[in-house]
Amino acid sequence: MNYLRPSIVLLLFITLITGLIYPLAVTGLAHLLFPQQSYGSLITVQNKVVGSALIGQTFNQAGYFSGRPSATSPEPYNPLASGGSNLAASNPLLRQRIDANIQRLRQANPEAKAAIPAELVLASASGLDPHISPQSADFQIPRIASARHLAPEQVRELIKLHTQTPLSILGEPVVNVLELNLALDSATQVGQ
Repeated sequence: MNYLRPSIVLLLFITLITGLIYPLAVTGLAHLLFPQQSYGSLITVQNKVVGSALIGQTFNQAGYFSGRPSATSPEPYNPLASGGSNLAASNPLLRQRIDANIQRLRQANPEAKAAIPAELVLASASGLDPHISPQSADFQIPRIASARHLAPEQVRELIKLHTQTPLSILGEPVVNVLELNLALDSATQVGQ
């Protein structure tokens, strides 16, 4: 009994510190120091949440840039089912998916002269990637320019303005698809 009581008190004390006080302190500091990020990096337009800068979305209309395919289910970009397809390179289902994505991209972008960037055909490891490379955005310029009745140079300039370049060797330049599409919406309307 001499060891049981101190053990229970210590368990309750450590549970209180690690299970309540520490998480509340970290959450409070996050809200104080990083308010935008702590609430999910939500993007609002006219006081309405349209998405998150951290999770991709499906864009199927001709006047919008499309992102990487998502392997999450039951719907694309499902944050509750984050993960890749886990299909091996030898799996015929992976080849079927890749072929279907290539066919879809060629049909949607018949004027594109460049080779299809691999990231527009292959899902990311999380299935939630909100970014594409500037090369993947450039591949889609003819379709976007045609649907939006813009000069390709105007679309290219929007891509350049929304390209995020990381510091030194920490990664490659990327473009957030949702932010780029919102910039397109503010520049012009689809079909005008």
